[in-house]
Amino acid sequence: MNLVVRNSLVIVALVFAGFGHAQGADYTTDSLDVVKQQVQEKKALLVDVRDQAEWDRGHVEGALLVPFRKLQKGMTQADVERVLPKNQIIYTHCAVGARSLGAAGLLKDYGYDVRPLQQGYKDLVKEGFPVSK
Repeated sequence: MNLVVRNSLVIVALVFAGFGHAQGADYTTDSLDVVKQQVQEKKALLVDVRDQAEWDRGHVEGALLVPFRKLQKGMTQADVERVLPKNQIIYTHCAVGARSLGAAGLLKDYGYDVRPLQQGYKDLVKEGFPVSK
């Protein structure tokens, strides 16, 4: 099954399972080159919304870990505001794009300029984002 079809099926399943915030955000149209540039210029922050175990196996250098599960189940708006700046674009990413979209919906509700990436961690690595372990 190709990546686009798999991602679409995951998103549809999550929406039908009550993943309401997936409807509140759309994937960014910013290219990965634009994302890299925005992050390098400190105009944007890359936020990894995967779980801690996934992060521990490898993550994009300079990214910030804010697991989607924590956002969903316990991080208040005040908690999020202590971790994420409001003066930067927030690019969310995960493994295949579904959690990125859900996290973006939550962050938009908190007033962030958030742009979820459809590309997952492995895609970012393939496109030259530096890896940290």
